[in-house]
Amino acid sequence: MKRTLFLASVTVAFVAGCGAARLLPPALAADMMTAQVIHVPDLTGDALGPATLTGLRSKTFVSADGMTISVQDGNVPKHMHPQTNEIQYILEGTGTIWLGDKEIKVKPGDLIVIPKGTAHGGSKPDSRTLKAIAIKTPPQPQGDTTLLP
Repeated sequence: MKRTLFLASVTVAFVAGCGAARLLPPALAADMMTAQVIHVPDLTGDALGPATLTGLRSKTFVSADGMTISVQDGNVPKHMHPQTNEIQYILEGTGTIWLGDKEIKVKPGDLIVIPKGTAHGGSKPDSRTLKAIAIKTPPQPQGDTTLLP
């Protein structure tokens, strides 16, 4: 009797789970993907969120299916992300950044590929701060930034 009751309850739970999965809305990440045009040159100051202590402003515009896309403007201390790959496309500003164990000159139009665990940042702008589109995959979990000397 106990075995029959146990098997019946497992079956009901399985069927209920399958039904709930079809009725519930998609995951939050998928909800953030909307058709839009983002006029990146217009994004300055508070449009990119509050500045950090180092002056970095960053705002995520898309978060879906294993990646995020944000616009960043400002100086970033040297750091790494142990769990997240990052691709940056420089829009404005020129200067020097750390990439691995080298300092690299960057300018608008440069695409920077940063595998997880690679030191980067420590930006030293020549004029204005660097403004970039940043794509992170998978989305960067909280606590996935390790500051480096």
